[in-house]
Amino acid sequence: MATVKDVAKEANVSIATVSRVINHSPKASKAAIQAVTAAMKKLGYRPNAAARALVSQSTQTMGILVGDVSDPFFGSMVKAIDTVATKQGKHLLIGNGYHSAKKERETIELLINQGCEALVIHSKSLTGQELIAFAEEIPGLVLINRFIPEIANRCVALDNLKGSYLATEYLIKNGHKQIGYICSNHDIEDTEQRKAGYLQALKDNNLPHSESHIEYGAPDEEGGELAMTNLLAKGLPLTAIATYNDYMAAGALSALEDNNIAVPAHMSIIGFDNGLIAKYLHPKLTTVRYPIQMMAEKAAMLSLTLANKEEQKAATMIFVPTLVKRLSVIPFSAN
Repeated sequence: MATVKDVAKEANVSIATVSRVINHSPKASKAAIQAVTAAMKKLGYRPNAAARALVSQSTQTMGILVGDVSDPFFGSMVKAIDTVATKQGKHLLIGNGYHSAKKERETIELLINQGCEALVIHSKSLTGQELIAFAEEIPGLVLINRFIPEIANRCVALDNLKGSYLATEYLIKNGHKQIGYICSNHDIEDTEQRKAGYLQALKDNNLPHSESHIEYGAPDEEGGELAMTNLLAKGLPLTAIATYNDYMAAGALSALEDNNIAVPAHMSIIGFDNGLIAKYLHPKLTTVRYPIQMMAEKAAMLSLTLANKEEQKAATMIFVPTLVKRLSVIPFSAN
């Protein structure tokens, strides 16, 4: 494998000149650039990224921690961050945390050790104190979909409680009084906040809010199907269902279809996230929009700004969800 010394010998220049050409120094002459470039091509030499970082003091990389990159939600998040990073000449390093504290910790450590000065972190399992410690170590670290008061200016989050409240309130405004809730069984703040929004909406409208109206499952299609099946088994007089996310709503729709319960004629259902799946379900799913692209862009720009030690402008950090009305919710009819 060719070395910098080999390139210098082939181009008949000093090692320092090769270094200036590799790192795009304005001190490198046109002749030197041509000679070194030709020598690298002939020898098949590729500049070592770590060595270049020592000279430029930057790896030009941005790190991202996601739950699972195969999830379309995180795919949208990564794409939005990549758009911002590309405009700034940065490349991405992506790690999966799988909602495991051990895996999240290892991935963040790896991204830091790889020289990522800008980091966008989606962590649900690490404690607030651990994330604060990482933030103190890395000025360009920003949290997405997580709010920690001590580092509020480094957090880009969604008002989950308000989103779930909005969904439940929409069912209530359509005349539904017996409303069930399909909840995630993941022990994370999103679960608590969305369940709390559902309960608060019922309470504010003087409607019954019993734990028997709530069933839990994995936040995916299978979990939603199981939770809906369990709700049906209780024989409750439910006319509408609010769900933790669109995937659980999709599973619930499947269970209702299997039991010959027409949606929305005999059961209205509302999702959360407005993921790609929502508009392709039958019926098309009424849901709550999670503006993940906007949030990811905001987080990426904030991370790069902090990493460059530039002045941060005041801007929205807590995003507000909105309703997306489709065909899975209709007014309640006693007939």
